Amino acid sequence: MPRLRARTVLVERRSGNVFADLGLADAEEHLLKASLVSRIDDIVRQRDLTQAQAAALTGLAQPDVSRLLRGDFREFSVERLLRLLIALGRDIDIVIRPKPARARRSGRLQVIVPA
Repeated sequence: MPRLRARTVLVERRSGNVFADLGLADAEEHLLKASLVSRIDDIVRQRDLTQAQAAALTGLAQPDVSRLLRGDFREFSVERLLRLLIALGRDIDIVIRPKPARARRSGRLQVIVPA
């Protein structure tokens, strides 16, 4: 039986934002958009909607729904994605609060989806 060699695995600490880790400009906005698109995808799946049905509800063309659900969301603004969520029957609350003292240099933007 051949002997297995031990391999060294390097582990790097990450920021929690894959877009920042990749060095992309506007990484926080990309992460926000990805979170919103993920929620849109969840709703479409939960409601068992076809892309054509999702398009009719949101006012998008079916090819745009397809691109969006495949992760091609660069052309969509955060505001537009929020409007799509509203069209899919979701309420959106925007809460502005102070950041915890000494936690970070600047504030952050995040999507919180209650269970």
